[in-house]
Amino acid sequence: MYIREINSPEEAPLSLLLVADPSEKAVHDYINRGMCFVLEEEEDIRGVFVLLPTRPHIIELVNITVEETYQNKGLGKFMLKEAVNIARLKGYKTMEIGTGNSSIGQLALYQKCGFRIIGIDGDFFIKHYDEDIYENGIRCRDMIRLSQDL
Repeated sequence: MYIREINSPEEAPLSLLLVADPSEKAVHDYINRGMCFVLEEEEDIRGVFVLLPTRPHIIELVNITVEETYQNKGLGKFMLKEAVNIARLKGYKTMEIGTGNSSIGQLALYQKCGFRIIGIDGDFFIKHYDEDIYENGIRCRDMIRLSQDL
Protein backbone atom coordinates (compact mmCIF):
# COMPACT_ATOMS: atom_id res chain seq x y z
CA MET A 1 0.00 0.00 0.00
CA TYR A 2 1.38 3.40 -0.94
CA ILE A 3 0.35 7.04 -1.34
CA ARG A 4 1.13 8.98 -4.49
CA GLU A 5 0.30 12.45 -5.72
CA ILE A 6 -2.01 12.84 -8.68
CA ASN A 7 -0.48 15.37 -11.06
CA SER A 8 -3.47 16.05 -13.26
CA PRO A 9 -7.02 17.02 -12.14
CA GLU A 10 -8.38 14.69 -14.82
CA GLU A 11 -6.85 11.70 -12.98
CA ALA A 12 -8.41 12.52 -9.62
CA PRO A 13 -11.02 9.94 -8.54
CA LEU A 14 -14.01 12.28 -8.73
CA SER A 15 -16.62 9.72 -7.69
CA LEU A 16 -14.65 8.96 -4.52
CA LEU A 17 -14.09 12.66 -3.73
CA LEU A 18 -17.84 13.26 -4.08
CA VAL A 19 -18.51 10.78 -1.26
CA ALA A 20 -17.00 13.25 1.23
CA ASP A 21 -18.18 16.41 -0.53
CA PRO A 22 -21.35 16.24 -2.65
CA SER A 23 -20.63 19.56 -4.40
CA GLU A 24 -19.02 18.73 -7.74
CA LYS A 25 -18.30 22.43 -8.26
CA ALA A 26 -16.41 22.68 -4.95
CA VAL A 27 -14.48 19.45 -5.61
CA HIS A 28 -13.36 20.63 -9.06
CA ASP A 29 -12.32 23.96 -7.59
CA TYR A 30 -10.08 22.58 -4.89
CA ILE A 31 -8.53 19.74 -6.90
CA ASN A 32 -7.47 22.35 -9.47
CA ARG A 33 -5.91 24.55 -6.76
CA GLY A 34 -4.65 21.90 -4.35
CA MET A 35 -2.61 18.71 -4.18
CA CYS A 36 -4.50 15.43 -4.62
CA PHE A 37 -3.11 12.17 -3.23
CA VAL A 38 -4.40 8.62 -3.61
CA LEU A 39 -3.86 5.55 -1.47
CA GLU A 40 -3.26 2.61 -3.78
CA GLU A 41 -2.88 -1.10 -3.34
CA GLU A 42 -2.21 -3.36 -6.31
CA GLU A 43 -2.99 -0.39 -8.63
CA ASP A 44 -6.50 -0.01 -7.13
CA ILE A 45 -7.40 3.25 -5.41
CA ARG A 46 -8.50 2.64 -1.81
CA GLY A 47 -8.65 6.27 -0.67
CA VAL A 48 -7.99 9.89 -1.57
CA PHE A 49 -7.22 13.18 0.13
CA VAL A 50 -6.67 16.76 -1.01
CA LEU A 51 -4.41 19.36 0.60
CA LEU A 52 -5.00 23.02 -0.18
CA PRO A 53 -2.63 25.83 0.83
CA THR A 54 -4.82 28.60 2.28
CA ARG A 55 -2.53 31.17 3.90
CA PRO A 56 1.22 31.48 4.46
CA HIS A 57 2.41 28.39 6.36
CA ILE A 58 -1.15 27.00 6.62
CA ILE A 59 -2.60 24.10 4.64
CA GLU A 60 -6.08 22.63 4.82
CA LEU A 61 -7.15 19.04 4.39
CA VAL A 62 -10.25 19.74 2.30
CA ASN A 63 -11.26 16.17 1.45
CA ILE A 64 -10.39 12.71 2.72
CA THR A 65 -12.28 9.59 1.72
CA VAL A 66 -11.82 5.83 1.92
CA GLU A 67 -13.53 3.51 -0.57
CA GLU A 68 -16.60 2.10 1.22
CA THR A 69 -15.50 -1.55 1.17
CA TYR A 70 -12.22 -0.58 2.89
CA GLN A 71 -13.65 1.64 5.63
CA ASN A 72 -13.14 0.83 9.32
CA LYS A 73 -9.78 -0.80 8.66
CA GLY A 74 -7.54 2.09 9.77
CA LEU A 75 -6.94 3.49 6.27
CA GLY A 76 -8.47 6.89 7.07
CA LYS A 77 -6.21 7.27 10.08
CA PHE A 78 -3.22 6.15 7.99
CA MET A 79 -4.01 8.70 5.27
CA LEU A 80 -4.57 11.48 7.81
CA LYS A 81 -1.19 10.83 9.41
CA GLU A 82 0.44 10.78 5.97
CA ALA A 83 -1.27 14.08 5.08
CA VAL A 84 0.19 15.61 8.24
CA ASN A 85 3.65 14.25 7.36
CA ILE A 86 3.46 15.57 3.79
CA ALA A 87 2.40 19.01 5.01
CA ARG A 88 5.22 19.07 7.57
CA LEU A 89 7.80 18.03 4.93
CA LYS A 90 6.55 20.80 2.62
CA GLY A 91 7.25 23.34 5.37
CA TYR A 92 3.73 24.13 6.56
CA LYS A 93 3.35 25.04 10.23
CA THR A 94 -0.40 24.42 10.70
CA MET A 95 -2.96 22.05 9.20
CA GLU A 96 -6.64 22.85 9.32
CA ILE A 97 -9.69 20.70 8.67
CA GLY A 98 -13.34 21.64 8.29
CA THR A 99 -16.07 19.05 8.69
CA GLY A 100 -19.81 18.96 9.19
CA ASN A 101 -21.47 19.02 12.59
CA SER A 102 -23.12 15.72 11.60
CA SER A 103 -19.81 13.98 10.77
CA ILE A 104 -19.48 12.26 14.12
CA GLY A 105 -16.98 9.58 13.07
CA GLN A 106 -14.75 12.11 11.33
CA LEU A 107 -14.81 14.46 14.34
CA ALA A 108 -13.68 11.60 16.57
CA LEU A 109 -10.90 10.56 14.15
CA TYR A 110 -9.53 14.08 13.78
CA GLN A 111 -9.40 14.60 17.54
CA LYS A 112 -7.78 11.18 18.11
CA CYS A 113 -5.08 12.29 15.65
CA GLY A 114 -4.31 15.47 17.57
CA PHE A 115 -6.57 18.06 15.96
CA ARG A 116 -8.36 20.55 18.22
CA ILE A 117 -11.65 22.33 17.59
CA ILE A 118 -10.95 26.02 16.96
CA GLY A 119 -14.31 27.31 15.79
CA ILE A 120 -17.66 26.87 14.11
CA ASP A 121 -18.72 28.39 10.80
CA GLY A 122 -22.46 28.60 11.46
CA ASP A 123 -24.84 27.55 8.67
CA PHE A 124 -21.92 26.96 6.27
CA PHE A 125 -23.61 24.00 4.57
CA ILE A 126 -26.96 25.82 4.39
CA LYS A 127 -25.34 28.83 2.67
CA HIS A 128 -22.95 27.03 0.32
CA TYR A 129 -24.70 23.80 -0.72
CA ASP A 130 -27.80 23.57 -2.91
CA GLU A 131 -29.16 20.39 -1.34
CA ASP A 132 -29.62 19.43 2.30
CA ILE A 133 -27.05 16.99 3.68
CA TYR A 134 -27.92 14.43 6.38
CA GLU A 135 -25.48 12.16 8.20
CA ASN A 136 -26.17 9.96 11.19
CA GLY A 137 -29.76 11.24 11.19
CA ILE A 138 -28.53 14.82 11.74
CA ARG A 139 -28.87 17.71 9.31
CA CYS A 140 -25.44 19.02 8.36
CA ARG A 141 -25.62 22.76 8.96
CA ASP A 142 -22.40 24.01 10.54
CA MET A 143 -18.76 23.52 9.65
CA ILE A 144 -16.64 22.52 12.63
CA ARG A 145 -13.12 23.91 12.18
CA LEU A 146 -10.16 21.98 13.60
CA SER A 147 -6.44 22.71 13.62
CA GLN A 148 -3.12 21.10 14.49
CA ASP A 149 0.32 22.70 14.81
CA LEU A 150 2.82 20.76 12.76
